[in-house]
Amino acid sequence: MIAAVLFISFAVLLLIGAPIAVCLGVSSVISMIIQGAGRPLDTVMSSLPQLFSSSTSKFVLLAIPFFILAGNIMDKAQISKRLIRLAETCVGHLRGGLAIVCVIVSCFFAAISGSGPATVAALGLVMIPGMIRSGYSPSFSAALMGCAGAIGVIIPPSITFVVYGSIADTSIGDLFKAGVIPGLIMGAALIITALLIGRKLKLESLPKASWHDRWVAFKEAFWGLLMPVIILGGIYGGITTPTEAGAIAVVYALFVEVFITRSMTRKLFFEIIKSSVRINAAIFLVVASATALGQIMMYYNLSAAVLDTIMGISTSKVVIMALILVVLLILGTFLEAAAIIMIVTPLLLPVINAIGVDPVHFGIIMLTSFAVGGQTPPVGMTLFVGASIAKISIERLSIASIPYILTLVVMLVIIAFVPQL
Repeated sequence: MIAAVLFISFAVLLLIGAPIAVCLGVSSVISMIIQGAGRPLDTVMSSLPQLFSSSTSKFVLLAIPFFILAGNIMDKAQISKRLIRLAETCVGHLRGGLAIVCVIVSCFFAAISGSGPATVAALGLVMIPGMIRSGYSPSFSAALMGCAGAIGVIIPPSITFVVYGSIADTSIGDLFKAGVIPGLIMGAALIITALLIGRKLKLESLPKASWHDRWVAFKEAFWGLLMPVIILGGIYGGITTPTEAGAIAVVYALFVEVFITRSMTRKLFFEIIKSSVRINAAIFLVVASATALGQIMMYYNLSAAVLDTIMGISTSKVVIMALILVVLLILGTFLEAAAIIMIVTPLLLPVINAIGVDPVHFGIIMLTSFAVGGQTPPVGMTLFVGASIAKISIERLSIASIPYILTLVVMLVIIAFVPQL
């Protein structure tokens, strides 16, 4: 009864366009009120404040505001333009060079921002108009930029890795390590797909840059390139935790922009702080609301019910994994990554443990599916960002994105069934 109320109220709120945090929170409150019928309202709701506080005060989650702030500092200081310039001087002269630049820079910037939509927003404002001016169609440019930016959820340090690690009680350092190879493979696959499509479109190339130009571009982008090295080097080397690495990243970004590039102003600094606070508030509101939902699901032991249902369909690892992939892809088209992680992880962990899938591997599978969902209507975030920058309709961009989405789906299947990656 309560489970039905929980999911029906959530679905109704989602369909009428309520923000995901509201859907999670309100459906949880409704379920709690019905569950506690006959008791005083203040008694029923007394656990909510403590639940919200405990869910958002985990030490590991502190990495999220640090990474967001560091990424915002580097973004506002125009590091994206320097990275694009470096990539253009290195591979821009190749046929379809700007398409290659788009993917390479997205991989670099993803390692700085830790967010797919942020990568598309920061790079797309420069890359998409530049590709259009060079003869690329708006739909081709926005589709490639959107899918390349979606890799941001895979390449460390990804914010969604931190959320998943905190829920699954899995080492975030191990998740960061596990995301490197799949992220790079997905980037390579997108480049190949773009070049194959480009054969029909006769993609343009840039004039070949001199070694002097490349050296100048490298020096300008050096401090931005060094940031992911510092973050990941500290984590992989066992020197810092992800949270400590995030704090170091903030200090490093401020040092670079204040004392080296000298692009930081007081006005810009406060804009960065306000932007970071807004993003963090949205994420942590989802985390708090989803925790309340998770407590109700735990109280009614819904994870055991999900396990029994799935194992009742089949005991084959291949069939169960295929079923989970379909569910994750469908959810990814409707919900934000953080919300899916908070809702689905507690339900599916018993299932993947039962079929012998490592939680780290499962985390990569989940985040890869979100990369696909981010570019898929009706709620794909990177899709909407790309369409607004290129000034084209969602329908047109969705059609142009199909080859890249199919490429990402193939990569998802490979990652799911080849755990050695």
